[in-house]
Amino acid sequence: MICLKSKEEIEKLHLANKIVMDLHAHIIPQYIKPGVTTKELDRIAEEYIRSCGALPAFKGYHGFPATLCTSLNAEVVHGIPNQRIKLREGDIIGIDVGAKLDGYFGDGAKTYAVGRIDKNAQKLIDVTREALYKAIDVAKVGNTIGDIGYAIQSYVEGFGFSVVRDYCGHGIGKNLHEDPQIPNYGKSGSAEKIVEGMVLAIEPMINEGTFNVKVLKDKWTVVTLDSKRSAHFEHSIAIVDGKAKILGLE
Repeated sequence: MICLKSKEEIEKLHLANKIVMDLHAHIIPQYIKPGVTTKELDRIAEEYIRSCGALPAFKGYHGFPATLCTSLNAEVVHGIPNQRIKLREGDIIGIDVGAKLDGYFGDGAKTYAVGRIDKNAQKLIDVTREALYKAIDVAKVGNTIGDIGYAIQSYVEGFGFSVVRDYCGHGIGKNLHEDPQIPNYGKSGSAEKIVEGMVLAIEPMINEGTFNVKVLKDKWTVVTLDSKRSAHFEHSIAIVDGKAKILGLE
């Protein structure tokens, strides 16, 4: 069941997402450099979230052991921070983070370049980021969830990249994951109508090669089946006055 949100609830969701947005804008980028461990990134993020009076949304969620999902190179999503994993020049890393504030959730992701990266890695990041904004542009009253997926798929496939099928975006509110599911592919005009008060976490996960993925033995980390790289971006949005408002922005 899709739970529509009141203006008061959307404001609470905005404040939770502001913590996430500030992390991505001001805190995490300072530490994306060779030699830093993913565990250190996790510690820094958790300290910041708690300093804001919030809780790390992912830590303990279905048993996930960390504040961040840190997904390097061929890892698509749900990578687990580790003291032994150090960032290296030329890596790309997807960082997904959530915060819970006053009973409401924020959720957002961004893929970062570590130092100088090759042209195709930069293209993958740029196309995935742009796909997110193309999806946000069509997230408005009168359109459908299928329009979001179609906007992402039609854009990224034009560059020769592929869209992950096994994982998708979602509604968000008092729960981290709510209805509806938001696939990053699909048919325009299909699925649920977008209506006022929806709050959605849109998150394209885009691969250099095949869209096929597998889960590693840790039961969390998702990797591309062909070991080619993947990028991930996410914003949480609310449908306000008929169109998308990115939550957490000033």
